[in-house]
Amino acid sequence: MIKLTRRRFAQTAAATAATAFATASLPQFALAQVGTPAELKFPSGFLWGCATASYQVEGAVNEDGRKPSIWDTFSHIPGKTHDGDTGDVADDFYHLYKDDIQLMKSLGCKGFRLSIAWPRVFPDGTGQPNPKGLDFYNHLIDELLANGIEPYVTMFHWDLPQAIPNGWQSRETSKAFADYAGYVAKHLSDRVHHFFTTNEFVCFTDLSYKIGQFAPGLKLSDAGVNQVRHHGILAHGLGVQAIRANSKSGTKVGLAENANVYIPIIETKEHIEATRKATRIGNGSFLTPVMEGKYPDEYLQREGANAPKIEAGDMKAIGSPLDFVGLNIYTADYVRADDSNHLGFEIEKRPTSYPHMASPWINIAPESLYWAIRNPSDIWKAKEFYITENGCSSDDVINAAGHIEDTDRVMYLRNHVTQMHRAASEGYPIKGYFLWSLLDNFEWADGYSKRFGICYVDFKTQKRTPKQSAEWYREVIQRNAVV
Repeated sequence: MIKLTRRRFAQTAAATAATAFATASLPQFALAQVGTPAELKFPSGFLWGCATASYQVEGAVNEDGRKPSIWDTFSHIPGKTHDGDTGDVADDFYHLYKDDIQLMKSLGCKGFRLSIAWPRVFPDGTGQPNPKGLDFYNHLIDELLANGIEPYVTMFHWDLPQAIPNGWQSRETSKAFADYAGYVAKHLSDRVHHFFTTNEFVCFTDLSYKIGQFAPGLKLSDAGVNQVRHHGILAHGLGVQAIRANSKSGTKVGLAENANVYIPIIETKEHIEATRKATRIGNGSFLTPVMEGKYPDEYLQREGANAPKIEAGDMKAIGSPLDFVGLNIYTADYVRADDSNHLGFEIEKRPTSYPHMASPWINIAPESLYWAIRNPSDIWKAKEFYITENGCSSDDVINAAGHIEDTDRVMYLRNHVTQMHRAASEGYPIKGYFLWSLLDNFEWADGYSKRFGICYVDFKTQKRTPKQSAEWYREVIQRNAVV
């Protein structure tokens, strides 16, 4: 008698089943049911692109008149980043941008979201501009357009000039930002038609001045943090006004915000209404005042004496009407209706078994891409939305064949894009999608330990290798559909 282990039994059973299937005569009606799934097509003209940020990819930190940003200073302090990694070289995009544009072109990208390094254009933050710094962006934009790729420009993606006194603790920084943004818009808006003022308020306020994880690494009081937050959104508002005042006719202005996203635990009327309440209140320090021109009462009441000090004209500037809203989406929280508290909702706690990507903060929540669009649209009736970042880290390795099989990233992206299609199919004004990121890059405090790119970067040689996710994205763009 042959002794069967569990594995041997499974192998035998599988082989028997395969033989039976191969020799069986399947009914014709069963074969007729096997077909190609219905294609989830996006609207004609939907924009597909990739995103990067200046300090994360450019390198060349001491070239052509650029002076240090707060991230140059911070990353060189021992213990502040993984393994002491810095953006000194990063992806050397400053020298290799033409090659990277060809990478995007090979994918079929029609849009590229980039950011301007403030300390390249104004090395001291204010005062005299640096012509060589602006020249780099002029050349970059011309090269993009020559290859059929539309530039979408972010004015501030965290690389604040080190020379600015007191950083975002000073409201003078908000004014300096407006001057810088107006100058850039004046010189680029003949070719750039979409400008984002700032990127992710919470990251350059709370993470930087409250918990000290990001540059400049401070831990202020609650009152101090709220004032920094206020200066951040004031900079956005003054920036909107400055860009409009200095741009060519037809230029569109918005922002890129990683808003808190809330998903109804069950899609019933009461839970959906609860997510709307959560969206307004949960974004009370940033997106809500930007969209409404006032802080929600719940935020001000919660902060009490620590609430920000507001000067005349601040809220009008902060609430300057936007042409579009950019949303950076990675994860979300689930919400249920709860009449037992004064807010009318409760955020569900995640069990310890809740799945996440290689970065533990990216809890998997594909529906976030639908509700991130639907809730702000229902609440504030924004004219247009762009997903300005969406992507994930993966433990990417090059296999023996020279390939990077990032199937987890493909899974993550496919599920999110499917939910974005749901929003588009229901008529919400979603106009485009920028995948984060084109390249593995300097991931802030995580240094080079987390890879977010769809193109693998060997940081020693700067060789780029498209991953499986790049192949997937190329097919998405070509078919303008979920694949």
